[in-house]
Amino acid sequence: MVSEHDELAGYFNQWYADMAGETNADAIQQRHLGLPPELLSTSLLTWDGIGTVAELLALEPGQALVDLACGRGGYGLELAGRSGAELIGIDFAPAALDAARALAAARGQSAEFRVGDLVATGLQDGSADAVVVVDAIQFPADPAAAYQEIARILRPGGRVVLTCWEARDRGDEAVPERIRNVDLDGGLSGAGLREVRVVERSDWREVERGLWAEAAALDPGGDPALTSFHDEGVRSMETFEKFRRVLGSAVR
Repeated sequence: MVSEHDELAGYFNQWYADMAGETNADAIQQRHLGLPPELLSTSLLTWDGIGTVAELLALEPGQALVDLACGRGGYGLELAGRSGAELIGIDFAPAALDAARALAAARGQSAEFRVGDLVATGLQDGSADAVVVVDAIQFPADPAAAYQEIARILRPGGRVVLTCWEARDRGDEAVPERIRNVDLDGGLSGAGLREVRVVERSDWREVERGLWAEAAALDPGGDPALTSFHDEGVRSMETFEKFRRVLGSAVR
């Protein structure tokens, strides 16, 4: 029997594989999020949001930044490039890591990308000066284990920054269960992290509204990546008001 973890990893691996060489969805996303063309993303953090995350991480040259669920690597590479940090990107989809390595080479940056996930990074205790998780903390079946893994790999004094969504009403079954289970404050505090701060970013959410409205309205033709993008736009617009966009940070 295929586990939920393996099923999800397989789904995302195919999802990333379908994006290889595709640019239309990327162009739409980059335009709404304000991202430069060379920053490939499958998440929804804006260009201004990257600046906010960079300030919270407060990285210094040579420090170790771990980008968990790094996808195609764009955000982690940008954060490392701005700060001079050493980047380790971790994802459970090999196709995503292939794209991340190609992007690092194109940008002339050195980075390590390895297979792992939010609950099993394979890293040593206290090996990270900072951890970033962009729009992915909702995926582990055991959310508490993900927060514990983040705390484990952070050095004392190290920082974590997460972006994600929370349900406005955790009892609303119209919201996917993965989002209803997200509780940044409770998860970070429960893992023993301190200086926990969670803020709503309604400005980021409004950017997403325009993005998903355009995605829902487009004709994807036979393009599998555009079809996935369109379908996600339709789903997102149906439940848009039921989500709130949040930014969380904490210190080990």
